[in-house]
Amino acid sequence: MTTDQTEEASHRGPLQGVKVVEMGQLIAGPFCGQLLGDLGADVVKVEAPGPGDPMRQWGQPGYPLFWEILGRNKRTVSLNLRVEAGQALARRLIAQADILIENFRPGTLEGWNLSPAALHAENPGLIIVRVSGYGQTGPYATRAGFGGIGEAMGGWRHIVGDADRPPSRMGVSIGDSLAATFGCVGALAALRHRDATGQGQVIDSSLYESVLHVMESLVPDYALAGHIRERSGSILPGVAPSNVYRCRDGDYLIAANQDSVFERLCQAIGRPEFAKDPRYVTHTARGRNQAQLDALVEAWTATRSVAEVEAAMIEAGVPAGRIYRAPEMLADPHFKAREAIVEVEHPRWGSLPMQNAFPKLSRTPGSVRRTASQTVGQDNTEVFARIGLGPEELAALAEAGVI
Repeated sequence: MTTDQTEEASHRGPLQGVKVVEMGQLIAGPFCGQLLGDLGADVVKVEAPGPGDPMRQWGQPGYPLFWEILGRNKRTVSLNLRVEAGQALARRLIAQADILIENFRPGTLEGWNLSPAALHAENPGLIIVRVSGYGQTGPYATRAGFGGIGEAMGGWRHIVGDADRPPSRMGVSIGDSLAATFGCVGALAALRHRDATGQGQVIDSSLYESVLHVMESLVPDYALAGHIRERSGSILPGVAPSNVYRCRDGDYLIAANQDSVFERLCQAIGRPEFAKDPRYVTHTARGRNQAQLDALVEAWTATRSVAEVEAAMIEAGVPAGRIYRAPEMLADPHFKAREAIVEVEHPRWGSLPMQNAFPKLSRTPGSVRRTASQTVGQDNTEVFARIGLGPEELAALAEAGVI
């Protein structure tokens, strides 16, 4: 599939007509803006004049491709928010917006005369998504916070990695992405409230609480049972068999911890007696004998290829799968059939593959309608015309360093 690069793309998304102003940089704020843009919102990203968002430079040497994902479906303007003239222009843009996204340190907006109270005085229905390390309140609110810090405080980092190694991290900025996603969820809920009442509100999405929110029963496990979750590598303690198993030519993941699924696995590997063995007959028993059971499963997989193991698991109806990298994703027929990855025609990169808009909506699907802007302030003329600025005014603002 080739994505149309104009606003005339066939799928405009359910948020068509919703106006978003995105301020901030790096990942948390911009990913929230990307999610809304993918769903059809009209997103204007505000960058400081000069180099703009640091994400424009992130990526492999010579291939700064982070920006191509985070900057898609957005118009970009340059605006110096540190000067009064820039702040005044920002207020004019925000006065026409439905949603404002920012991920500065708490207090920054207030210092720029852009406090929620001031913005709501001009635009009572405005929804303000504020993404920060520790939230807008509390004793840590004004501390600097990046995604990794939120992952540590929220409990994620302590449980990731092998037991005999220091805490590890995922290979993506999961804390930022979670905070952005919860910010987006909050904005959509607030739109529902605004449409019913006309009232805007503030969405306070902190990095550490976003991580905390997906930590399952980690807190009550300790509070009630005295159990502290620790790093456990590729397994989830007490849940077996559910691991990555070595095959003759690679690794394969099998998850057969449910009783009926485990019975099917036993049939598939030619050991039906395991399903009746007191050591493995229940979920709890399998958890107690996890290491032994994993060894038995791997004794079978190690003598077979990944393709042979996969065929056996599919036939038996056992949840299992290969460990994918980008090459496998690009080649996989299921990815292709569902258009999970789209090819975007790009002025610099040619055909650029990237993840499609998600989740999939049956009637109003989102889409990748615009490539990321290639220069800071690329859309100044178009966007600032919306608030009545002509070429001469824009030239004077550029000369003064405001845009």
